[in-house]
Amino acid sequence: MKDCNGNEGMQYLIDDMKVGDTWRIFKILAEFVEGFEKLAGIDPAVTVFGSARVKEGDPKYELSREIGRRLAAEGITVVTGGGPGIMEAANRGAFEAGGQSVGLNIELPFEQKINPYVRKSVTFEYFFVRKVMLVKYANAFIILPGGFGTMDELFEALTLIQTGKIMPFPMILVDREYWSGMLDWIKKSMVDNGFISKQDLNYIQSVDTAEEVITIVRQFLDTNRTV
Repeated sequence: MKDCNGNEGMQYLIDDMKVGDTWRIFKILAEFVEGFEKLAGIDPAVTVFGSARVKEGDPKYELSREIGRRLAAEGITVVTGGGPGIMEAANRGAFEAGGQSVGLNIELPFEQKINPYVRKSVTFEYFFVRKVMLVKYANAFIILPGGFGTMDELFEALTLIQTGKIMPFPMILVDREYWSGMLDWIKKSMVDNGFISKQDLNYIQSVDTAEEVITIVRQFLDTNRTV
């Protein structure tokens, strides 16, 4: 069987899951257990997303690094997907500030390696287990420019909030210019056609600076902190 790129005989994870593969269920449960055990006690935490393709010196890399540093200075754990680019930058900022820097890595065919600035790491085989962990411990999502993976995390979290599956928390889009086209499309296409309500847009905030990010996160934590 060929995939959309014409590759013959590709074996995908979902094709490999057969009825009766109970051992695989136990492996999934084991990933959840490991994640819960290793990540216990990291609160308060925020999750930072963004492109893995951004290099050191790029303004987006340095902004993510500054955000990580500022969050760590506030005593907030920085959680990322553990890879390079924006993720590395956020972890690096937290690491350099002496804060808690967490990476939730995913096993991929081309082997994504944990970046060197992660203090605590967990590696997952299953994307859906990893996504639960990225959401479970987050008091906010900080989303810098990125590709399909970044969009996936953004819209999944928005769906969970919209449907009441998780408590609403700040969804902070960093770099207004980058996100403006998408937000305009959402307003003109989704809202105007009645596919989402205008109030759903309140879940999203867009900013340009690390200071704006910290202000939003701090305000949310101060308002929702339990004694």
